[in-house]
Amino acid sequence: MDPAPGVPRREGRPDVSDHAPRVHLGTAASGTVKYLSLIVGVLITLLPLSVVFLASFKTSQEFGQSGPFDAPGNWFNLDNYVRAFQDGGMVEGFINTTIVLAISLVGTILIGTMAAYAIDRFRFRGKKLIVGLFLVATLIPGVTSQVATFQIINGLGLYNTKAALVLLFMGTDIISIYIFIQFMQSIPISLDEAAMIDGANRWTIYWRVILPLLRPAIATVVIVKGIAIYNEFYLPFLYLPSEGMISTSLFRFKGPFGAHWEIIAAGTILVILPTLIVFLFLQRFIYRGLTSGAVK
Repeated sequence: MDPAPGVPRREGRPDVSDHAPRVHLGTAASGTVKYLSLIVGVLITLLPLSVVFLASFKTSQEFGQSGPFDAPGNWFNLDNYVRAFQDGGMVEGFINTTIVLAISLVGTILIGTMAAYAIDRFRFRGKKLIVGLFLVATLIPGVTSQVATFQIINGLGLYNTKAALVLLFMGTDIISIYIFIQFMQSIPISLDEAAMIDGANRWTIYWRVILPLLRPAIATVVIVKGIAIYNEFYLPFLYLPSEGMISTSLFRFKGPFGAHWEIIAAGTILVILPTLIVFLFLQRFIYRGLTSGAVK
């Protein structure tokens, strides 16, 4: 658009209207790429689950003769679920998993909050070294230390006991400590000082002041850590072979002469359902806890 007569045109300033189409095209392209990537991620996640879901309703003959995405002949065939629940020892697996899960979560919360309180509130020699060692521990793959860990567990007489799993789940969770530290840094030190003026000692401050304020972080750790323990397969399979956990109970349907994959598929759906329900109902607490901890 030409300027009015007698009004000089400003030089050096591009016309905004010339760049508007480019901005809209760039925004549309970035939005398209974002949604396409989300769709691809959803498909990658749901396709294997759909194959397992379809296989759980098929008979052994149908599973061997049909394709992975073929619908079962009878959608009301629940024989695989009954066999997986009864013969797979799902009840025993749920009970053992609940015991290990509850004790491990309580221990993780106590150890993590105490460690975070000491690191954030106390000044002592080697503090930076300890924090650095925590970071190094997160970078070392757990598989590389399994030989030494197995020898320690066996030397303590804890092999093939639930105590071995509880000890490993409680003592190897560095991420929870970092989550608690991030939240701890958002709590004003003036609260500690006010409690000290009122005559409270360090333990009282931790138990009555700090721990209640860490409830969002505790909720985040309980959900994330709980789902991780529930889905863990390697540690129960290695350190607790005689007593079935929920993640290892389905291994009974796989033997040297083949595997009943349709029953394993039904058991997999039964194992997935609790964590799926928990995640759907509590996902806002997970995201809120992780993001607020990161921002603070």
